[in-house]
Amino acid sequence: MTIDFISLAIFDASNFFQWFVENANYWFVFIFMVIESSFIPFPSEVIVPPAAYLACTNTGAGSDMNIFVVVLVATLGALVGAFINYYLALWIGRPVVYSFVESRVGHALMLNKAKVEKAEAYFDKHGAVSTFVGRLIPAIRQLISIPAGIARMNVAQFAIFTFLGAMVWNGVLGGLGYWLAQTVSPDQLFEKVEEYNSYLTWIGYGIALVCVIFILWNAFKPNKNKKEMA
Repeated sequence: MTIDFISLAIFDASNFFQWFVENANYWFVFIFMVIESSFIPFPSEVIVPPAAYLACTNTGAGSDMNIFVVVLVATLGALVGAFINYYLALWIGRPVVYSFVESRVGHALMLNKAKVEKAEAYFDKHGAVSTFVGRLIPAIRQLISIPAGIARMNVAQFAIFTFLGAMVWNGVLGGLGYWLAQTVSPDQLFEKVEEYNSYLTWIGYGIALVCVIFILWNAFKPNKNKKEMA
């Protein structure tokens, strides 16, 4: 991949999408999902669905891939990217994080104080499980690792919740790729992924809401062990 291609990918999602379809493999899935999950803005929707599509149709560069392995590799990439944010926040600290996001570089990376405050407030309010639910919510997904690092969240707990949340989201993306493999031709793929992108966002919100309701229900349900009250 050349420097010219990197510039092209930043400004033209359709050209990147086409390049990825022509060159897809597990390594590219992993690398781009690391990027997507770190502080660099990059949509997972242009990685996992086409990779899953190619795995299911046995066409193109990704014809030797397996959809389940695609989802697993994407999830591992997301976990590595999340750890980049986690340790940057842990080592650099809160004041420097806020200074960075308000700098020109931070703004160029589409970061700002409001976004980090939103992610931090979400983490403080919902606790460690926010690293799971946060992986399903747009604008929170990439940033949720920052307050976890600032708060020095237990590394094992962070890894488990992040992995599970990323697995659910990548499973949704992989499911989209599988469904498109049954319904559209390769030349329609990018158009359809774009068309369903907003639906993916709402699916993420929906899954997150179900998770929150389940967590709250378990937290407040009556205790079955209330036996001898006399």
